[in-house]
Amino acid sequence: MQYAHIDISALMFYNEYIQYFIYLRGAQGEADMEPDTLLLDRRTQSLVENYVPEGEILEGIVNFFSVFADSTRVRILSALAITEMCVTDISRVLDINQTTVSHQLRFLKNIGIVKCSRFGKVIFYSLKNDTVNDVLLKGVEFLGY
Repeated sequence: MQYAHIDISALMFYNEYIQYFIYLRGAQGEADMEPDTLLLDRRTQSLVENYVPEGEILEGIVNFFSVFADSTRVRILSALAITEMCVTDISRVLDINQTTVSHQLRFLKNIGIVKCSRFGKVIFYSLKNDTVNDVLLKGVEFLGY
């Protein structure tokens, strides 16, 4: 599925249209509308239907964002955004049990967020690409920090 380019002006027009429609209908709102009636025009309906992910893509997005639902993983990812690190260094710097760090890194590696490289007996972990760091930074920006 390819994401459609969203025309912001069309969405703003739609929002104004809805506000006007609600104004005309007064407090009754959608209660008196036929069950199959849509306020969307066909073009906007098509945009929504084509843009909202489904199936494998939806599952991938949900899995990706679930990575950020665990504070330990977010801390580890934040550290790896700065430099590659081994389990021992991550454990000591972040004050997290080594077993927990290993478990979280295995999870992150299995879903393709981090990669590892071996130097002798030591395994170093790093972010697979900068997208994860970009998401972390956008989260910080969104929260206003």
